[in-house]
Amino acid sequence: MGSDRTTYTGDVANKVGIYLKALAAHDNGVPFYVVLPSSTFDWTMQDGLKEIPIEQRDGGEVRYIQSLHKGALKKVLLTPEKSPAVNYGFDVTPARLVTGLITERGICEASEAGILGLYPEKAC
Repeated sequence: MGSDRTTYTGDVANKVGIYLKALAAHDNGVPFYVVLPSSTFDWTMQDGLKEIPIEQRDGGEVRYIQSLHKGALKKVLLTPEKSPAVNYGFDVTPARLVTGLITERGICEASEAGILGLYPEKAC
């Protein structure tokens, strides 16, 4: 997978659904790597689950579908009319599910020690 933002401790934020893939990989003994440029590291964030802001998109995107019907594009409501919907654009994969991070400087463990081993100039 890729990364939109990664904490210096290895938590990774990317498009929604990646966390579930990481869980499936973990539960099936499959290595799970993240490929990222160093520009996606957020050196100010330690806990991605608590600190990375998650974009919420319009709930209408998941309440409706569009379909072609008799040559015309139709918008069809999938839920009860007044049903609320939450539509997150991203999720956070905790470092414990990431086998390693692949960066332009090399591969490291998804941990503070692993990341700072590749980026020692970022150590406090």
